[in-house]
Amino acid sequence: MHRLWILVLLFACNTAPATSPDEEKKIITEISSARAKAFNEGNASGIAFHFTDDAKLMAPGKPAQTGKAAVQAYYQSIFDEYSTQLESHYEEVEVSGSLAYGRGFAKVTLVPKKGGAPITSTAKYLNILKKQADGTWKTTHDIWNDN
Repeated sequence: MHRLWILVLLFACNTAPATSPDEEKKIITEISSARAKAFNEGNASGIAFHFTDDAKLMAPGKPAQTGKAAVQAYYQSIFDEYSTQLESHYEEVEVSGSLAYGRGFAKVTLVPKKGGAPITSTAKYLNILKKQADGTWKTTHDIWNDN
């Protein structure tokens, strides 16, 4: 019986405390901010880091692309042509178990590196995220369209 209690105590000490829904929402919002920061730095791999290996990227007017490498290539193609500025924030975040979504607003300004007038657009977007086995959140689906 004494050994059983030791095992119970060891298990209890090694169990991570549950994260509250508000804490999960804060973490997800921080991921969105990190992605925006990477966008503003022209860091395609920094954006792709926050996606799952089988993520779906659904940009307006383009076929859906699948995978972290495709996400990185998509953003790199933008950064190769433009200097970028993104203002972005979630207007709503919901968490249900290991799935979550963030719905937001974005304002993007693209300045052609070869010269020309800046292009500014606004959009609404939806990210779906899944909690990974290691406890981190990764984007599984990213879709947006112009306002």
